[in-house]
Amino acid sequence: MAHPAIAEIEDLSFAYDRRPVLHGIRMRIPRGKVVAIMGQSGCGKTTLLRILLAALRPTQGRARVLGADTATLERDALYALRRRMGMLFQFGALFTDMSVFDNVAFPMREHTDLPASAIRDLVLLKLEAVGLRGAAALMPSVLSGGMARRVALARAIALDPELILYDEPFTGLDPIAMGVVGRLIRQLNDLLGATSVVVTHDVAETLPLVDYVYFMADGRVLAEGAPDEVRRMRVPFVEQFVSGAREGPVPFDYPAPAYAADLGLAEPVAA
Repeated sequence: MAHPAIAEIEDLSFAYDRRPVLHGIRMRIPRGKVVAIMGQSGCGKTTLLRILLAALRPTQGRARVLGADTATLERDALYALRRRMGMLFQFGALFTDMSVFDNVAFPMREHTDLPASAIRDLVLLKLEAVGLRGAAALMPSVLSGGMARRVALARAIALDPELILYDEPFTGLDPIAMGVVGRLIRQLNDLLGATSVVVTHDVAETLPLVDYVYFMADGRVLAEGAPDEVRRMRVPFVEQFVSGAREGPVPFDYPAPAYAADLGLAEPVAA
């Protein structure tokens, strides 16, 4: 029996002013799963994540998230929806003038009426989950990239969200930090009973930890499937993306006149 969907996108298109970005997107995010949205830079992945977050509204089609049609939500209902979601921004986006403790406590102080003692215990619990309880008093400026990303993850799960969104969580991390963050995404999703959507272009780190993958190019979904299915796909774009090959439907060279013409040289004359 299929898992119920926590989010569904139906025939969705989106444009910034008159510039189309997404075209006829259909997706289903099952509850309790980790789902990746993959593709090269500029293909519309982050725009789609913002639509799931209800920060953008579809130009056409519909996005249903946690049972709500995001295009119809008034302000209070929109804030209530976001209260049930967590977001890990690219590069973490920590508040640089707040300590690690205060960064994680921020959503609790903003969205709950919990006493300070309860917030303290919860913050330490979240930091313990990402292995950084001992760093609670540090400032973001002294953290490594991997530590900062883990603090941002602790903040993203501060309110025990049902849906967690990750925007390029592996960007800029060394291999050890990438492995740590990847394992945390999977473990925290399962421990919290949450659902996760990971926007990324990192194939090696992502395929082992997710349950399902959507591949995007030029604002469209070109292929989808479980990781094992993806590796066996004979879709040219997917094959090139997964293998990192230079040759394929995504060209290495940007269109240009003949090199000799650009240099002002005469074309060679055939003998």
